[in-house]
Amino acid sequence: MAPPLIRLSGVRRDFGTGEAAVTALDGTDLVIEAGEMVAIVGASGSGKSTLMNIIGCLDRPTGGSYEIDGRPTASLDPDELARLRREYFGFVFQRYHLLPELSALANVEVPAIYAGVEVEARRGRAARLLERLGLGARIGHRPSELSGGQQQRVSIARALMNGARILLADEPTGALDKASGEDMLALIEELNREGHTIVLVTHDMSVAARAHRIVEISDGRIVSDRRTAPRSTATPGEVLPKPGGWLSSGLGRLREAFGMALKAMAARKLRTMLTMLGIVIGIAAVVSVVALGEGARQRVLANIAGLGTNTLEIFPGTGFGDRRADRVRTLTVQDAEALAGQPYAAAVTPTVSTSATVRFGNVEANALVNGVSAAYFDVRGSILAQGSFFTQDDVARLSQVVVIDENARSVLFPNGENPIGAVILIGNVPCRVLGVMQPQQGGFGSSQNPQLFLPYTAVQGRFLGDLSLRSITLRVADEVPMDAAQEAVTELLTYRHRTQDFFIFNQGAIREAVTSSTETMTLMISSIAVISLLVGGIGVMNIMLVSVVERTGEIGLRMAVGARRSDILQQFLIEASLVCFLGGLLGIGLALGIGTAFKTAGASITFVYSGEAFAVALACSTLIGLTFGFLPARNAARLDPVAALSRD
Repeated sequence: MAPPLIRLSGVRRDFGTGEAAVTALDGTDLVIEAGEMVAIVGASGSGKSTLMNIIGCLDRPTGGSYEIDGRPTASLDPDELARLRREYFGFVFQRYHLLPELSALANVEVPAIYAGVEVEARRGRAARLLERLGLGARIGHRPSELSGGQQQRVSIARALMNGARILLADEPTGALDKASGEDMLALIEELNREGHTIVLVTHDMSVAARAHRIVEISDGRIVSDRRTAPRSTATPGEVLPKPGGWLSSGLGRLREAFGMALKAMAARKLRTMLTMLGIVIGIAAVVSVVALGEGARQRVLANIAGLGTNTLEIFPGTGFGDRRADRVRTLTVQDAEALAGQPYAAAVTPTVSTSATVRFGNVEANALVNGVSAAYFDVRGSILAQGSFFTQDDVARLSQVVVIDENARSVLFPNGENPIGAVILIGNVPCRVLGVMQPQQGGFGSSQNPQLFLPYTAVQGRFLGDLSLRSITLRVADEVPMDAAQEAVTELLTYRHRTQDFFIFNQGAIREAVTSSTETMTLMISSIAVISLLVGGIGVMNIMLVSVVERTGEIGLRMAVGARRSDILQQFLIEASLVCFLGGLLGIGLALGIGTAFKTAGASITFVYSGEAFAVALACSTLIGLTFGFLPARNAARLDPVAALSRD
């Protein structure tokens, strides 16, 4: 013999503990067979709603046993109870509990979404149900566009969506006028004749009289159970196709949760924008600071590069404060030639210098005269603005040729004359101008005076009468570490001089120090920006917590139609993550706008953005959504369905 569809044996339900405990059900025994239409009646507070909640697996009994189709429910976990609700029950609530952001069709589909039914199958069934209930022309309307009777019909269609064997109706006519209530009861009777088991909860005896069996409850006990008509022996007609395919998998459920999260966000646009505002500001601050730091770093490195990339300058003496340095004559051209032959040297130039009066026509100025080799322009990374550099042959012949800088050209040729080929008088030595260099950083000992560059042999022989060098400049090969090159130079020259009567100025050390300082400053400012991002994350959490409280009724409804705890958790986590992800995108857009504004304003430092920084920013914003959205999502998933529905 088949077990009854519903069996309650000695069911108790207590609320609270100790002296404050209240007994809502006290040893209730009830058996309901398939096809019955049962009305549970009683005064307010009699326990009838508690009984219906236990029958519908929305609540658990404190004592006794409850079986569905012979299956005990006491040991089932929340997700297993959710499965029973999906497979056996359909709920018709007095206050409808429709989701306001969804159309009638989408509201009816909700139970099938959690059952993992394919989109086309569930959409077709939802449309057929609404057509049958006289709402074929209203399937695209939202609840606010429907009358009370129409909303209740949508609620019934939703209850039937998964082919519910048991229809639980809590005061189904309580919010309807007399005519709509009569139509509703007629519809419920029709569903019972088709084989659906109906359990009505009502305090209205005229409604109860339409049932085939009336169970009266008082103070948590059944005081009367009388049958007025036989039960239906029909079998329910069309049922929903069995779930299957990828939508019943974890990935399919995730996609459905994603879609529902998007709809919920779209329905609350203002709140969504306010929630993501903190993330927008935080991400914009972080991206802008990183871009500004990178721009500053590149600007500094470009300036340092103007001094000569990866260069070592070797000076006589023990340091820049050595007053004996001028009398130390040990740096020689032979030292430069020895260094040029080393594998770590990309280029080497000896350097001498003096000052002299330079004249062209009736223009006269003081100038810095630099004696260098042809390799100097390679060492310094000099760029021609006009003309050409002198060659090694010019060095060997002590040629009276000169390359001038932009300062010299503007002073000596103020009317825009072409300097190339012009002969200028340096002291008493006439020299022909070969080229003009673009502006560059002058390095240590630089001057704003006009600068002239001649073969060092010509300066030594025609100006100084001294073969010693002021310095030697060496450009280190790109693949060689600067510290290793400096150590090798020190070792070589110490060996040649038998003592260390020189010191080395390492441009690479300056580069590293400035870069390190820039990175430290960027890190410090970024830390402040990250704090603002964390504050934005806390704001997301707070607003999501408020959202959970405000949407408690929605959460209860989703659980009642079969949503698992993981489904609720997923939806709220996805909402928080999407809010933060979109906030990250807007923050990046704001950062790009800030950079454009700075550029338009003519700022000397440009913002340098990178795809990597954008990717990290988006990843961080999404991670913040997951992290700070977890607590609200967990709270939502752990809500008790009965408590959630009662707080709507």
